[in-house]
Amino acid sequence: MAGGFLDRLKAGLSRTADAVANLLARPMDTGSAEGLRERLLAADFGPATADEVVAAAQAAWKADGGLRQAGAAEAAAAVIERALTPATTKPLATGQPLVVMLLGVNGAGKTTTAAKLAWRWQQEGRTCLLGACDTFRAAAGEQLSAWADRLGVEVVGGAAGADPAAVAFDAVKAGTARGCDVVLLDTAGRLHTKAHLLEELRKVVRVTAKAQADAPHEKWLVLDGSLGANSIEQARIFHEAVGLTGLVVTKLDGTARGGALVAVVRELGVPVRFIGLGEKPEDLQAFDPRGYARSVTGLGG
Repeated sequence: MAGGFLDRLKAGLSRTADAVANLLARPMDTGSAEGLRERLLAADFGPATADEVVAAAQAAWKADGGLRQAGAAEAAAAVIERALTPATTKPLATGQPLVVMLLGVNGAGKTTTAAKLAWRWQQEGRTCLLGACDTFRAAAGEQLSAWADRLGVEVVGGAAGADPAAVAFDAVKAGTARGCDVVLLDTAGRLHTKAHLLEELRKVVRVTAKAQADAPHEKWLVLDGSLGANSIEQARIFHEAVGLTGLVVTKLDGTARGGALVAVVRELGVPVRFIGLGEKPEDLQAFDPRGYARSVTGLGG
């Protein structure tokens, strides 16, 4: 992550980081250790990560009397980075075009994420096509079309109420015919508790594979970073339904529950691909485990 964005990430996660950093700065006696564990749980890091961070901080305080405060924070950051790195270093799938399916609940930011990803990949010289597969909500197609006009990206859509799987099929076929590098499928918001809606997502996956073998190559869940532990349940159910290959975490700025993405990655082994801190296209950045780990523990880049 670029320096400016890293500064914004640290500022955005300050509600999570300030309390954690203050506790890491104290002598790690029984009371401080328990307070740190409670703070980490309140930020939704999950019990496993909380226990490991506390143990690392205690060990750092015992190991070096001259560098105790910095050592505890560095040890905590190392634990968090280590929890994220194995999953996040997984390479992206390949495909020509690469088909990326975005899914999640309403309000998470799927449509704007699709547009921001298209913008990002365009900056890298890739040609993109957007598939407006949210045919249940007319505003979604209009929103995606507006973004497409601004970015100069082609979009394939369908009439209101059209079969989302059919739109996905047409988008992939169009992307292939036009020689696009990436096809982004923006699907309708799905309540993760509704079995019939999840089955419709499975249908999109099946039909897309008929348009291109092995597509969609990537299935990314867009999560609202402020939801905390609710994100874990969402991710678990969507993963069981379609087999997620990545996460995009939005709205991380200003949340006191910035540890949930660690808990999701640890439980599912699904990498965080991008994080978002604002509305502009450049506010979506590739995820850096080290930058995140240092931000949530109050350390600099």
